[in-house]
Amino acid sequence: MAKITKEAALLYHSQGKPGKIEVIPTKPYSTQTDLSLAYSPGVAEPCLEIEKNPQDAYKYTAKGNLVAVVSNGTAVLGLGDIGALSGKPVMEGKGLLFKIYAGIDVFDIEVDEKDPGKFVEAVKAIAPTFGGINLEDIKAPECFEIEHRLKEELDIPVMHDDQHGTAIISSAGLLNALEVAGKKIEDVRIVVNGAGASAVSCTKLYISLGARLENIVMLDSKGVISKNRTDLNEQKRYFATDRTIRTLAEAMKGADVFLGLSKGNVVSQDMIRSMASSPIVFALANPTPEISYEDAMSSRPDVLMATGRSDY
Repeated sequence: MAKITKEAALLYHSQGKPGKIEVIPTKPYSTQTDLSLAYSPGVAEPCLEIEKNPQDAYKYTAKGNLVAVVSNGTAVLGLGDIGALSGKPVMEGKGLLFKIYAGIDVFDIEVDEKDPGKFVEAVKAIAPTFGGINLEDIKAPECFEIEHRLKEELDIPVMHDDQHGTAIISSAGLLNALEVAGKKIEDVRIVVNGAGASAVSCTKLYISLGARLENIVMLDSKGVISKNRTDLNEQKRYFATDRTIRTLAEAMKGADVFLGLSKGNVVSQDMIRSMASSPIVFALANPTPEISYEDAMSSRPDVLMATGRSDY
């Protein structure tokens, strides 16, 4: 399946200067005068102006175009809790995307802290540096508390990308796929495999676009999220179904849409064959989707398939 090999990925990240991002000066620096303006004594003047009016930080510094991509590495791609340092290549990659697509500069910040309160305090302490905070790869349910508190307590924009970025792009894909399939969002039966931050946010946006809660079945690592389970947090309880099904295979029978935000290779070709006509399959687990593109496409001729990988 893989178009991108392990060897190619490791070489890409290690060849030349390691990593994917760097800091580049935006002002002249070739003369003594340039350096005297960039640092002492000239730098004192904008410092004093900012002291008098903090909003002047947006005039005299890079703050307004600088975003922190912040993670504790507890939910990295489909790899799980691999730690803050191990998630650094992803955060650098997000910085690269910010720069090439929007011209926004990024510092990636890996915070070795799992306690939500302490994590929030760490982000608040560094927030004056930045014009915005992009939270990344933080596991649920802690991510919901962290984002909510930072939005309440900071005066700069805060977004948890795993929730809102994934929801926006998958919703756009769903609307287009439904048009191709000739189906209406209020009629389709949707199966969501995964109940983390991305899955919850995607499904809520689908509902806001017209999907019906009673037509949705969500699964976590223990199976179907049903009303007779007693181990559900607040986010999962909202999606609990009263249908008498327990497994992913049972949930997918007759379904119109499959959204996977879980782990690789959990969907079989028989499951795809059991879905309704012109099924929409979004197997978005990374780096290994719930079912490979090749397996899904060969399972039946009418499937509409997307993965979360950028090489398909």
